[in-house]
Amino acid sequence: MAAFSEQHVLSVRHWTGSLFSFRVARPASFRFRSGEFVMLGLKVDGKPLLRAYSIASPAWDDGLDFFSIKVADGPLTSRLQGIKEGDEILLGTKSVGTLVHDALLPGKRLYLLSTGTGIAPFASIIRDPETYERFEQVILTHTCREAAELAYGEELVASLKDDPLVGEHAHKLIHYTSLTREDHPRTGRITALMDSGQLWDETGGPLDPASDRVMICGSINMINDCKARVEAAGLEEGSNARPGAFVVEKAFVG
Repeated sequence: MAAFSEQHVLSVRHWTGSLFSFRVARPASFRFRSGEFVMLGLKVDGKPLLRAYSIASPAWDDGLDFFSIKVADGPLTSRLQGIKEGDEILLGTKSVGTLVHDALLPGKRLYLLSTGTGIAPFASIIRDPETYERFEQVILTHTCREAAELAYGEELVASLKDDPLVGEHAHKLIHYTSLTREDHPRTGRITALMDSGQLWDETGGPLDPASDRVMICGSINMINDCKARVEAAGLEEGSNARPGAFVVEKAFVG
């Protein structure tokens, strides 16, 4: 079996000069769990150039959504940002990942900590009915540099109330945003908001290892910094083989 297939691009949207999203056809045989990632790319000089991308659509969707940065000198993203509707991209045949419900123990409150395009796997998770069956409250944090970079998440969250599958649960979701380079009701890195206690004060109290669960996705530094703080609160990392109280993303796009 081939490691990838060729799929048509269904739509492309440029959110800012550095962020874009796109939707591709989903093969009938492609199965995934909400929160997983897949290898994605283009043919360059006749050879496949692939990188790991989180799937931003939920497991029930008949298409596959992705949210990406634009890197001027990135081997893949410098080319991928130019795709148009009708183009073909390479899609891996198997999805994997740790940002899935199966890797977490049962709990009451779920924190989804994200920066930049790290919101992508959580775009999948907050549209999955299983998320609201498992948790009483879901807190999606999204920290960016500038206000325009929050638009993707803001539009996504606003659409939930009309979502046929999770609309009735939209009230369980808290969308918690902050900026690092522009004025905003909340400013500072998510780690600073954790350290000051502001995040916990505004979302129902400090982390409780017995009932709180956390997923983390962003830059490698952000992940490591948040992981250290979550572990300091007494939460243990989980995996598909051994569920725990928190999980982190382990794939990065370049």
